[in-house]
Amino acid sequence: MKQKLFITLILCVWIPMAYAAGIPHLLPWPQQVDWNRQTFSEKEIALQAEGNTEQIVTAWLQENNISINPASKYKLQVKLVKELPEAKLNANEAYKLQVSSQGIIIEATTEQGVYWAIQTLRQLTEKKGDRAYITGCRITDWPAFRIRGFMQDVGRSYISLEELKREIAILSRYKINVFHWHLTENQSWRLESKVFPMINDSINTTRMPGKYYTQEEAKELVEFCKQHQVMLIPELDMPGHSAAFIRTFHHDMQSPEGMKILKLLIEEVCETFDTPYLHIGTDEVEFTNPRFVPEMVAFVRSKGKKAISWNPGWHYQPGEIDMTHLWSYRGKAQPGIPAIDSRFHYLNHFDTFADIRALYNSTVYGHTEGSDDMAGVILAVWNDRLVQPEENMIRENHLYPNMLAIADRAWRGGGYEYFDKEGTNLPSEDSRAYTSFAEFEQRMLWHKEHHFKGYPFSYVKQTNVKWRITDAFPNNGDLNSVFPPETALQNSYTYDGKTYETNETIGAGIYLRHVWGTLVPGFYKDPKENHTAYAWTWVYSPKDQEAGAWIEFQNYGRSEMDLAPPQGKWDYKGSRVWLNDRELLPPEWTATHTVKSNETALGNENCVAREPLRVHLQKGWNKVFLKLPVGKFTLPEVRLNKWMFTFVFVTPDGEKAVDGLVYSPDKKK
Repeated sequence: MKQKLFITLILCVWIPMAYAAGIPHLLPWPQQVDWNRQTFSEKEIALQAEGNTEQIVTAWLQENNISINPASKYKLQVKLVKELPEAKLNANEAYKLQVSSQGIIIEATTEQGVYWAIQTLRQLTEKKGDRAYITGCRITDWPAFRIRGFMQDVGRSYISLEELKREIAILSRYKINVFHWHLTENQSWRLESKVFPMINDSINTTRMPGKYYTQEEAKELVEFCKQHQVMLIPELDMPGHSAAFIRTFHHDMQSPEGMKILKLLIEEVCETFDTPYLHIGTDEVEFTNPRFVPEMVAFVRSKGKKAISWNPGWHYQPGEIDMTHLWSYRGKAQPGIPAIDSRFHYLNHFDTFADIRALYNSTVYGHTEGSDDMAGVILAVWNDRLVQPEENMIRENHLYPNMLAIADRAWRGGGYEYFDKEGTNLPSEDSRAYTSFAEFEQRMLWHKEHHFKGYPFSYVKQTNVKWRITDAFPNNGDLNSVFPPETALQNSYTYDGKTYETNETIGAGIYLRHVWGTLVPGFYKDPKENHTAYAWTWVYSPKDQEAGAWIEFQNYGRSEMDLAPPQGKWDYKGSRVWLNDRELLPPEWTATHTVKSNETALGNENCVAREPLRVHLQKGWNKVFLKLPVGKFTLPEVRLNKWMFTFVFVTPDGEKAVDGLVYSPDKKK
């Protein structure tokens, strides 16, 4: 029986809608919202909360220094109802929120729905002095997809419990509801075993020895997730990615002896984690024992857990697995088996600016909303390469910008294509896809400024950055070849009897050929090796000023063992850049090793991992000109040779874009 708690709510003052400036910044944007031109301002409260929702609500009250006064005639009412008929999907997470000059009403079917309502209420609240002002509205909201999550690979690289909590807490404010914890890898078994403590011994760990999570810490994190309405999904990868297991026990997981040991470990994990699912991996491995996967799934289920498995991996029929987790373009959802989409969602490959455009504009596996078979999406970070310090795992993988993008998309649903249609290309300014991304970008940057101070958040505005790019000229393998754009800027060129056109595009980062080749389209529909492209724009500055520039021509994947560029060169492709006809030279690269290794940490190769390049902008128009050759698409020094560039002017500290600039290839203000 639901218990009603009556405590108190609000002395409220109606004020003009000047404080409604926060309206455009809701993220994710609600499914239904109406603004009532009222504002709720309170110093005292009379709270009526049903069930166990009082703690959720009082946390918000305390943040805003709102005291309790049972005598107040204004009320904050929290109602747990049997259903919300207006919610079209996932009613267990749905909520209704009403804010007027007379009070606040929250309705939801579960505590989780109340928690999401409070997150929206936080974004509607603006503090001025000692008073909080809440924009009046009527919102009915629900998620399009029931799984909206992120994954951290701590099996390869340990991440502190404090950092994981920080990520879970801040992302739950944007209605992210799943944390996938990839705990075991070839490098290490990161979860304490009391049955087999030798599996955590440093001698059996090849990276960051001695770093693992105790069972008490695991339980602590589960409880922390529950407090933030996030479901934790632990993963024991089996039977592949299991070198740490083999080093410890000298048995393959698929052997009879290995299966006996693994079942004892699974039993221990199931007792440790008070969670509904256990992810069992099954990817990137040769199956030598046809009994292994079915037997492990059955054992997991016998311990009261549901099993999740990677696809591609073991092939299941409906009923043989509880959920599949799609990875790589070969991942295929199957009717009758719920699926999570992570196919093009590996942040360790994402660049700073281009991939987020594809992420935001794409649907979830071609679906604009979830269903029984399409559960949702998880963004993953795979730390194949050592990345240090710890915050660079967040900074260089652009965790927060991309997570806010997927938080908005997976909650709202929709999308305009999938990754393999327009890819990273931002359509023209008159398209719905451009308008949608630009509107999201504005909201995201507001949250960066207001809620992410002190967090690594490597993103600045890019929807105003416009380029003109030539058709590519054949260089026959000579990266130093010179072509007509180096002499004059024109809309088209004739060279060796052939016409070369130019086209415009938008963004601070442009893939001419995507990291995944033609699977995800870049600027060129049919990119060819041994070609040279040129890009330029004019940038109007309202004054003479010193600025910074983020520049790169090879975004280094955090899961690759690539070598840093040669000193004095931007990359291995021969890329060059000029500002006002003065060549901008690269920084001194901090990594000087010549033998490729995943155990050599990245240095300052990526532009967000170093101070912006200092530049001077003259008052008026400034010319930015880039030469972009490419030889082979595969190189001995760089496995994934990205034909791309990043260029945007930022403040000298790299925190923001430079205000007041106009990027125009044709000098149009």
